[in-house]
Amino acid sequence: MDFDDLRVVALHKHPEYLTPCCEMINDEWPRSVTARMNSLQASCDSLPTSLILINKNETLLGHCKLSRIPNLPKSCFVESVVITKSMRGKKLGTFLMNKVEEYCNNILKLNMIHLSTHGQQDFYSKLGYVVCHPISIYGNFKQNEASTNLKNKKETFASKEKAANEKIKPPPPPPPPPAPITDKPDKIFMFKKLF
Repeated sequence: MDFDDLRVVALHKHPEYLTPCCEMINDEWPRSVTARMNSLQASCDSLPTSLILINKNETLLGHCKLSRIPNLPKSCFVESVVITKSMRGKKLGTFLMNKVEEYCNNILKLNMIHLSTHGQQDFYSKLGYVVCHPISIYGNFKQNEASTNLKNKKETFASKEKAANEKIKPPPPPPPPPAPITDKPDKIFMFKKLF
């Protein structure tokens, strides 16, 4: 494969790839076409951004979606990376991720990339990503609020316990159902500093 014939471009600058991109991603992770198209159409010059890998024949080969991390403004989260099934095993995922890092560093002016993976930890490790604590792309986590909530829960529990001791205790609740057994590996969070 001649990597000189490949380009990584922003999807929002090439809307003719919206439908093929939707089909490629849904082939890997099925979702409603409407929801997937809405997600892809949100791509913009800042974040979220969808980047696509195309060859000299203008054939779509891959996709990567980058999202904002609210409490880490100089980082982004790789929501998905996919290479079309017929082109896997040709180092296109490595090529795409290298171009994504260049885009994040040079265009978005970010200094870190975060991601989570199920079973692809070795692939990302080879690219320089290291395991980190889980992060959220859905909002800020404020330690003070968490501490206050925990304190309020303890106080509520103590007052309920005191009231229970003064009254006849009801029977204990039934035990929770057993956790479902899954063969899926746990989600691993990773990050890489960009230089």
